[in-house]
Amino acid sequence: MKIGLYFGSFNPVHIGHLIIANHVLNNSDLKQVWMVVSPQNPFKQSSSLLNEYSRLHLIQTAIEGEYHIKASKVEFKLPKPSYTVDTLTYLAEKYPQNEFSIIMGSDSFCNLPKWKNYKIIIKNHPLYIYKRLGFPVENIIDATIKVLDAPLLEISSTKIRNLIKEGKSIRYLLPDSVKEEIEKNNYYK
Repeated sequence: MKIGLYFGSFNPVHIGHLIIANHVLNNSDLKQVWMVVSPQNPFKQSSSLLNEYSRLHLIQTAIEGEYHIKASKVEFKLPKPSYTVDTLTYLAEKYPQNEFSIIMGSDSFCNLPKWKNYKIIIKNHPLYIYKRLGFPVENIIDATIKVLDAPLLEISSTKIRNLIKEGKSIRYLLPDSVKEEIEKNNYYK
């Protein structure tokens, strides 16, 4: 099965993440998208991260009843920080029947040469890239890519966390079920 891996902190998951996942499914040959919760991204501070199991639960809440989008905790049992190349190696060994691709924004694609063993990644895995404002897609690294014109939404998890801290509304930025879980558990206060 062709599976797209959508890596992220998802701190918290929001409508933009879900729209990207759905858009990629609708406009590619991928059969599933796995939203891979990264316990610790090597490029991000971990101090502002909600516990990875809570972030996973928020994604599960957001995609409840959805067959083609899955929440994945595969990186929870791998060494930290999480390196994409290690996750891909693990998944290829565990699920040899599947073909894994990576879903990423054009901003991440521009930074790909800074990733650990990025040449191994682009040699073995196609990339599905959605455009981000200010980050044109220039394939100077000769990766196998498919560029998707996904809807551009200026929603960020950082903005959502800041709104929560300020006591402002986060309605319409994330699914109601996720909003309710955040409020019930006093996340990001």
